[in-house]
Amino acid sequence: MRTIDLSPLYRSFIGSDHLASLVDAATRTEKQSAYPPYNIELLAEDKYRITMAIAGFSQDDVTIEVQENTLTVAGKPQPQTDKEDRKFLHKGISEKSFERKFQLGDHVNVVGADMANGLLHIDMERVIPEAKKPKLIEIGNA
Repeated sequence: MRTIDLSPLYRSFIGSDHLASLVDAATRTEKQSAYPPYNIELLAEDKYRITMAIAGFSQDDVTIEVQENTLTVAGKPQPQTDKEDRKFLHKGISEKSFERKFQLGDHVNVVGADMANGLLHIDMERVIPEAKKPKLIEIGNA
């Protein structure tokens, strides 16, 4: 694994320990499968949408959770009671459980989610608090 020397950042950034933890999280190689496929869209300057193709899952089968800038979407299909009666000639639609994690930027909030036609849409928005917005500092006379 390649290591990254962050010492130049510590010399020029105040509070870069947060930056270092973000870089560390991004370089970790967590094994995530390619299932389910998803898109990430930029809808407006501070509005985003994740769309996941989860055909065969109902709203009761899917959970969406946000904890410490990590969005976790998990799906667990309900057990089918009529599996014994079904014979497939070809089975290409997956019925397996999944868990997909997304790292959210600072001040990105999940504002809603809906599901239609086998697609799960998760809408997010970046809301910067007033305390974090730039402010003009006046220079006084000594």
